[in-house]
Amino acid sequence: VQLVESGGGQVQSGEFLKLSCAVSGNLERGYCMAWFRQVPGREREEVAFIETDGRPSVANSVLGRFTISQNNAKNALYLEMSDLKSEDTATYYCAAADYGATCDSTNEYYYGMDYWGKGTLVTISS
Repeated sequence: VQLVESGGGQVQSGEFLKLSCAVSGNLERGYCMAWFRQVPGREREEVAFIETDGRPSVANSVLGRFTISQNNAKNALYLEMSDLKSEDTATYYCAAADYGATCDSTNEYYYGMDYWGKGTLVTISS
């Protein structure tokens, strides 16, 4: 399984970016997908996820500004980011977990992600 992110770049505060993640290979049925972000020297933060049943969820820190979605074939994951702020500057990673795992990092049954992309850098300038 390979995950390849794209769409990162540098934009001004308040602008919009859409990240994409292309999925190749065979994810076992019942997989979930998520977007994480990380700033050097800080812990990785889960930004949004889609569970195996298709339920999307975003972190409180980006609620109302970020939207996660996937295509019908479930081989692409997207993150639409609007009203971007300087604190959104980070490397964004696409990740997936199969075999019916949860992608909700706050869930007691969360054990981590099975597959990761290499990340795409998002820089917001004020």
